[in-house]
Amino acid sequence: MRMVDLILKKKQGKELTRAEVNFIVEGYTSGEIPDYQMSALLMAICCKGMKKEETANLTFALINSGEQVNLSEIKGIKVDKHSTGGVGDKVSLIVIPLVASVGIPVVKMSGRGLGHTGGTIDKLEAIEGFKTNLSREEIIHNVNAYKMAIAGQSANLIPADKKIYALRDVTATIDSVPLIAASVMSKKIAAGADAIVLDVKVGSGAFMKSLTEARELAQTMVDIGKSLNRKTIAVITDMSQPLGHEVGNANEVSEALKVLQGRGPEDLTTVALTISSYMAVLGGAFKDFHKAYKELEQIINSGLVINKFKQLVEIQGGNNEVIDDPGRLPQAKYHVKVESYQEGYVGAINTEAIGVSVMLLGAGRKRKDDLIDYSAGLTMVKKIGDKVKVGDTICLIHTNLENNKESENMVRSAYIISDTEPTPMNYIHEVIE
Repeated sequence: MRMVDLILKKKQGKELTRAEVNFIVEGYTSGEIPDYQMSALLMAICCKGMKKEETANLTFALINSGEQVNLSEIKGIKVDKHSTGGVGDKVSLIVIPLVASVGIPVVKMSGRGLGHTGGTIDKLEAIEGFKTNLSREEIIHNVNAYKMAIAGQSANLIPADKKIYALRDVTATIDSVPLIAASVMSKKIAAGADAIVLDVKVGSGAFMKSLTEARELAQTMVDIGKSLNRKTIAVITDMSQPLGHEVGNANEVSEALKVLQGRGPEDLTTVALTISSYMAVLGGAFKDFHKAYKELEQIINSGLVINKFKQLVEIQGGNNEVIDDPGRLPQAKYHVKVESYQEGYVGAINTEAIGVSVMLLGAGRKRKDDLIDYSAGLTMVKKIGDKVKVGDTICLIHTNLENNKESENMVRSAYIISDTEPTPMNYIHEVIE
């Protein structure tokens, strides 16, 4: 078997066999297949797709490329969640302490930023000392004692996906249903979750731009979960504009704290409550979604769940003083106003462009080994439906760079100003069970 022949086969739109998929994953993991050949195959998959069985075989091969976490010592139904990636998506920071506060064990396996989207691990590492490279023993202890743990992907857990994940980020091979589905589900299954809630983003800031694409991805992942006897629910949520008002690592942590204190923006709070409610139902705390939502909403509005987040920071080595004083989070040197050149209503936002502009400021990675500037980011002063006048500040840029014209122009161009007020936004589109 030769890699070049398999690249050609997929380029021609033919289906790879299970043996061929295993050969590819094993060869790339061991280093026998170089990055340039894997990049070519990933591009061919992006262009030609994969059949249902191929995607399942890729998922199994990724799972078998390394160790699987045995979390059987954790009491109760272990629940995890995953977002397919968006801009300003800090939902995990809210969900973990909220679901844990009603007694459901939350084992969250998270990744770093990918393309124009942010990563939960990067956000949490904006908190001084926060440790995400937890051992299995530390995960089990934290979840049994406190009902929550969040960890990055270890080197031995699905090493093939870790390598492919980083390669996709820098080769424009992110937006592929089979690659996303196999990557997400292999991580969730290998990490030992009993139940999984998938937050599938759709819109200009998501990898899935249309509802049709989002449905396909959601159904593919739910099917994989069911085939492996994992309770799986997919919630399709809106990403036609950044979620909340903050984009970037430190300022997204700060906004998540506001939600946990009952002071967060409506869109972010609604999505976080929806995901949390389905997790609480799958974990057995509630019998139906509506009861769960009502109870969790009351918990959020009480503001008391902020203490659970403080506990999470403390048990994972972080400086929990940032909870009471978010000013201790990394702060940018410059704060640049982006003003509107038009009058009217914000009719649409090119959210991917917003994500790219934040990456250019240093909050994300152009290359897989780039360092992160945790203080860089944006504050979305105006969002879809807001009225604007000429000279109004529509966005604030937070940066340590002296020259930000490229990002400033990109942000301004991302705002589409219309004469008529747009229809109200739907935050939740569909649920696939």
